[in-house]
Amino acid sequence: MADTEVSSVVSDFIGFLNASPTAFHAVDEAKKRLQKVGYEQVIEREDWKLEAGKRYFFTRNHSTIVAFAIADYLEVGVQTYGGGLWHTWFDRDLTVAGRVMIREEKGGSVSYSHRLVRIEEPIMRVPTLAIHLDRGVNDGFKVNTQSHLLPVLATSVKVELNKEFAENGHHAILTQMIANKLGCQPDQICDFELQACDTQPSIVAGAAKEFIFSGRLDNLCMSFCSLKALIDATSSESDLENESGVRMVALFDHEEVGSNSAQGAGSPAMLDALSRITNSFTSDSKMLTKAIQRSFLVSADMAHALHPNYMDKHEENHQPKLHGGLVIKHNANQRYATNAVTSFIFREIAMKHNLPIQDFVVRNDMPCGSTIGPILASGVGIRTIDVGAPQLSMHSIREMCAVDDVKHSYEHFKAFFQEFSLLDAKITVDT
Repeated sequence: MADTEVSSVVSDFIGFLNASPTAFHAVDEAKKRLQKVGYEQVIEREDWKLEAGKRYFFTRNHSTIVAFAIADYLEVGVQTYGGGLWHTWFDRDLTVAGRVMIREEKGGSVSYSHRLVRIEEPIMRVPTLAIHLDRGVNDGFKVNTQSHLLPVLATSVKVELNKEFAENGHHAILTQMIANKLGCQPDQICDFELQACDTQPSIVAGAAKEFIFSGRLDNLCMSFCSLKALIDATSSESDLENESGVRMVALFDHEEVGSNSAQGAGSPAMLDALSRITNSFTSDSKMLTKAIQRSFLVSADMAHALHPNYMDKHEENHQPKLHGGLVIKHNANQRYATNAVTSFIFREIAMKHNLPIQDFVVRNDMPCGSTIGPILASGVGIRTIDVGAPQLSMHSIREMCAVDDVKHSYEHFKAFFQEFSLLDAKITVDT
């Protein structure tokens, strides 16, 4: 890929990051990108009339999105969110973003809708306690998440000087700001889901412009790369000419808190999608089971790069590095779903396209994190590999990854969509 193309992919990624302060915004941005290239939205509450050769997507709770392009009856899925580094949230310029339920009256009838909202300017901050009042802070900063993380929005003096806010209580100042942003009245706001967000934009940085500094790299980076790969691997009519299966991406909500929600990976969303796609083309009840056994899931969630100041935290022979390409994650206790067959398939595609690949195994004396890979592998019964681009400062308000690894991840996912069916036909395991 030429430098101009790399720059284009990274610039596109930065735009995606900046448009996605919350899962709702990420889904909305993904939806816009899919619709722009001809993907059609289907609604889970309605019957699906799917056609071969076309591309579709659906959303669940507007925080999970599943997109797929149909050639035949095979399915492939890739997905996407806990425990934060809370000290990194102190002394940051914060704002809010999320969704709001609005009541609207037209012609004597009342309707309700959800609207996305994002206040761009910094409106609140979590200030640290001055060192003069906490002399031992540098010996160990322990955050009490109940009492220390309350953002300061305004002072009561200033609020009381504003008659509009004083008449309705201190919380009215935030409600009014949201209403002003949405162009509605505060009493039209029925409910909302808001998140605190950093206002500093995502940027390409470093002395050699080799890094991306941003919040939410985990896991918007993998979400973006898989989405762009699907779009670019299904954009022209010829892309699906030799495809015998279905190319799909699923970006799930709630990964960081266990995935046990109506729209998380622990829900039937993936299996529902596979079932409805299959049933749109056949009445054979056995086809879904056979299709799943011929399918392959890439569980893509960011990986831990080797930290130059904490090198002892990595196993000696498995030290993923920035710029080193996607990381294949292994764990004998099934914290990751990778096995020899799924690892081989992903590695073979990398070799064919001259893409770098790395491996990660956690130290035996450290606990191992997990992903939605094992959840979907066990719940659906689909072959799965766990991978991710290497990054530093995971779960910080400001994370860091390498420009090259965004490019490598996009190219690897796109190659996977293009190569899997042909490669899989050559593999024999259960005979």
